[in-house]
Amino acid sequence: MMILSLLFLVIFIALFIKFLTVDGDFTLLSKGKVKREEIEDKVIWITGASRGIGEILAKQLATLGAKLIISARNEAELQYVKQQLTGKYAPRDVMILPLDLTSGEESLRLAVEKAESFFGAAGVDYMIHNAAYERPKSTALDVTEETLKATLNVNVVGPISLTRMLVPYMLKRGRGHLVVMSSAAGKTPAPGQAVYCASKFAVNGYFHTLRSELCRKGIKVTVVCPGPVETPNPRTGSTERRVSSERCAELTIVAASHGIKEAWISYQPVLAVMYLGQYMPSVGYWLMDKIGGKRVEAAAQKGNTYSVNLIFDKKKES
Repeated sequence: MMILSLLFLVIFIALFIKFLTVDGDFTLLSKGKVKREEIEDKVIWITGASRGIGEILAKQLATLGAKLIISARNEAELQYVKQQLTGKYAPRDVMILPLDLTSGEESLRLAVEKAESFFGAAGVDYMIHNAAYERPKSTALDVTEETLKATLNVNVVGPISLTRMLVPYMLKRGRGHLVVMSSAAGKTPAPGQAVYCASKFAVNGYFHTLRSELCRKGIKVTVVCPGPVETPNPRTGSTERRVSSERCAELTIVAASHGIKEAWISYQPVLAVMYLGQYMPSVGYWLMDKIGGKRVEAAAQKGNTYSVNLIFDKKKES
């Protein structure tokens, strides 16, 4: 009995140490590498592909032999990205499709028709909803109407409208895969990001529901929830530990190629907060209530908004 207890203790300690160092949820990391056969020769449409994670997704998918359609508002930036791509079909056969998610349903309908006509009318196999709008952190009451509308139009209305135009084509073929770049802010309260948080909760709810309705008709949905990700221009002096854009893109492709329904990508402490929010919501809400005001203050001072130190009360200066 003592030997079994010690063995259990050793296993628990090993798993705990592993948990402290991982950059994704255990289901995602257990899948290992990308299933190339699920990506090669597939038509993949990426929004927000002119920079950031979208650009890196395009580079990695091109290397894996995907047929790419890249979209963003700025055509010149898309042309630049296209020339950086290498792969079985890149850069020569990469299709550029300028797109503004806020342009209305008729414009989105025309974009879908064009995307479906590319590559000999093969149709879109994967739609990666990557475009997003986020403003600097502020309190929930300080958000302007302009920011509210812009965030919801780009993060919620646009992707849902585009999906409504595209999925009927996928249903006719009996297959299609939607990959949604959501956020850890779509899984747990994010003080200082109320509207962005609301937009990500909204897309999570819509796309998980869509999958439940259409999964028996060949439609797959993968919702990806990254925590803090390293940007091309990180803040000077920032102490926040962020997953690299390259690693985030890699794990996103792993999740999609294995058909994972939801994937979390982050270091600690954000990953732990996501687990708490999922499996012990009362504890998760208590934790976020405890740090909420301090996180907003840290953002205003351009400090570390993901630090575990936010949990501990600081002595007030006299």
